[in-house]
Amino acid sequence: MILKKQVYKIDKKVNPLIGILLFFISIFLLVLTLPLGFIYGLFHGLFKKGIVGLGEYLLQIAISIDQLGNVGMQHLLNLLWIKKGGYKFGNRDETISSALGRNNKMGTLTKFGSAIDKLLDFLDQNHSLNSIDYYIEPSKEILDQLVWIQIMDKKLLAIKPLGKTKYVLPGAQKEPKISDVMALSKKIKEDWKISLDITTFEYIGIFEAQADGKRPGILVRKTSYFSQYTGEMSIDPGLGEIVWLTYQDRRKASQVDKLIFDFLKDSDLLI
Repeated sequence: MILKKQVYKIDKKVNPLIGILLFFISIFLLVLTLPLGFIYGLFHGLFKKGIVGLGEYLLQIAISIDQLGNVGMQHLLNLLWIKKGGYKFGNRDETISSALGRNNKMGTLTKFGSAIDKLLDFLDQNHSLNSIDYYIEPSKEILDQLVWIQIMDKKLLAIKPLGKTKYVLPGAQKEPKISDVMALSKKIKEDWKISLDITTFEYIGIFEAQADGKRPGILVRKTSYFSQYTGEMSIDPGLGEIVWLTYQDRRKASQVDKLIFDFLKDSDLLI
C-alpha cells in the first residue's frame, strides 16, 4: 500500500474551456520537458543512492503513470472490469491497482477484471489487495469517518438508536484541515459529555466496506482509535441508550462495523 499525506481540498468548479486549454498546455510541456527531466532524474537517483535510488525514482514514475491511467481509462475500465454497483475507477489520487483491489474485496469484478487481477497476483502475490490506498483524496464514492473504540470487560461501547435495529459506534466525520484526534475529541465531547485524553490516542486501523443504505459502490471508510477518557459518560436520551456489546451482537452492526468486530475478536479484545 502506498502511504501518502492526507490532504483535504475541495475542488473549484472549472470552466470546460479552461480545462481543454490546460490539457493542451500540459501535453506541450510534457513533450517538451519530460525527456530531459527523466534522463536527469535517472542519473540523479543513480548517483545519490545507486541502484536503490534508481529503483525509488522509477517506482514514483510507475505510480504516477498508474494514477494517470486510472483517470484516462476510467470509463473503459468501469465498463470492462467491474460489475454494476462496483467501486468506480477515476479518482485522480488513486492507482488502477488500488481501485482494482477495492472491487476484489467487494466481489464486483467482471470475468475480464478478475483475469487481470489474477495475472497481477501471479506476478506479485495479493498485488491489488496490497495496493488499496486509504489515503486518497475524499470523493463521493467514499464516506470518510472516524471511530472511537472503547472496551470494558471485553465488551464494546455503542449506542442503540431509538427506533432503529443497528447499533452505532461512537465516532465523527473527518473534517478538512482538522486532525483526526481533534475532530474525534470534539464530537465525543459533544455527544458523550466526556473528554478524550489525546496523549493516549492509539491508532487501530482503517476499515472499509459497502455503506449501508447507500447505492452499490458507495463505500464507508472508518479510521479507528483507542483512547482513555475523563468524566462521567452520558448521552442525550434522544440519541438512544448506551450499550456494551459482545461479538454475538455483530449481526446488528453495519457492514463496516462488522469488520471492526472481527478485528477485535481476532485480537482477543472482545468476548
